[in-house]
Amino acid sequence: MSSSTQQVVIVGRPNVGKSSIFNWLSQRRIAIEDPTAGVTRDRLTQRIECGEKIIDLIDTGGMGFDDPDGLTEQIDMQIEAGLATAGVVVFVVDIRTGRVPADGEVALRLRQSGANVLLVANKSDDEKYDVLGHDFDELGFGSPIVTSTKQNRHRDELVEAITTLLPATIGNDDATTTALPEMKVAIVGRRNVGKSTFVNALAKEERVIASPIAGTTRDSIDVRFEVDGHSFLAIDTPGLRRTKSRKSDIDFYSTHRAERSIRRADVVLMLFDATEPVGKVDKQLVDLIVEQQKPVLFVVNKWDLYAGDVERSEWAQYLRDTFRTMPWAPIAFVTATTGRNVKAAIDTTQRLFRQSQARVPTAALNTIIHAATQATRPPADRRGRPVRIYFATQVDTAPPTIVLSTSSPESLSAPYKRYLLSSLRKNAPFTEVPIKLLVRNHKSRE
Repeated sequence: MSSSTQQVVIVGRPNVGKSSIFNWLSQRRIAIEDPTAGVTRDRLTQRIECGEKIIDLIDTGGMGFDDPDGLTEQIDMQIEAGLATAGVVVFVVDIRTGRVPADGEVALRLRQSGANVLLVANKSDDEKYDVLGHDFDELGFGSPIVTSTKQNRHRDELVEAITTLLPATIGNDDATTTALPEMKVAIVGRRNVGKSTFVNALAKEERVIASPIAGTTRDSIDVRFEVDGHSFLAIDTPGLRRTKSRKSDIDFYSTHRAERSIRRADVVLMLFDATEPVGKVDKQLVDLIVEQQKPVLFVVNKWDLYAGDVERSEWAQYLRDTFRTMPWAPIAFVTATTGRNVKAAIDTTQRLFRQSQARVPTAALNTIIHAATQATRPPADRRGRPVRIYFATQVDTAPPTIVLSTSSPESLSAPYKRYLLSSLRKNAPFTEVPIKLLVRNHKSRE
């Protein structure tokens, strides 16, 4: 482990959800999540990108747990070793059970260590529990960040808090920054949804004309900007109109350029107007994004105008119900006019870009597929024999492209392919992006 890579150590008493936080931040199911206390014993380490930094994220065993196999002392030594090198300690408590004496014992130990401590109240699966977080104020680390890994609540806030608390690096910080190629981000949506305002918020200047007049942007406009030292290319696209409403050559070419921009993009930001229902044009754009197999972030803009009337969860569920084939696409709520949550949206875009570029070794890929086929057997071929899946391999990225070598490609049903894709999303680093699955006969040379 490189000494130049800062370490973030997750601690807490047993069963507060430390491993869930670890997997959630890693965006991979690495640590075992089990209600049985004491499952985690060793320090589990995963190098991840946290905001603009690369960190070593470390999961630890539960503090104060009396291991039935007599390993209490060794587990405790692992925790101490993690604390000794931690740039930030994420102290996890359970908001549902409330503050218990064991939490106080952990807090005392952390104060004695002198570590930078970030308090996180986990398992707030419903907003009604959030107020209970103040029960932990007396631990001496301020009010906690309230999270739910199950409902994916407040991950961005947690990441931002961790990066803010990390000590400043000295000298060459190449190890703590992410060297990414310039990423092309297409900003798409129907007319007057706020695309140009969003681009201006990214660029932090009035780079494109933003007007309440529908159809102000007629061409795709490239705007270069930087976030956290990384270079991006935002493509501001014309707002699409319904086909029957296209009245001029400008409308026709604007539509063509918007479609071309989606093809050019590494990631697409699909903007919706919080004050308007999803319309036919929105659905046409999403269909095009799906056809091009592009990573997409659903962005609900103008949220300040609607926030008092409906909960985010309701709008998110509305999008999930409307676009049922894309349950993996993340959703962001922003107010482009003020820049609120725009930075968080672009952080999510970076994450999608990395996922689309990820590669999984053949051995790991076959472990995932084997486990999936063991859990649910493939359908039978025309002779009544189960289809055999001999091996899987990744042949491309953007989108991640997986080839399955099988005994009968035509017999592998669409529902079973969707099942395999779901297994890949759960166990490979493609959780929020399209995956292209190709099935071939194992005897084919193609």
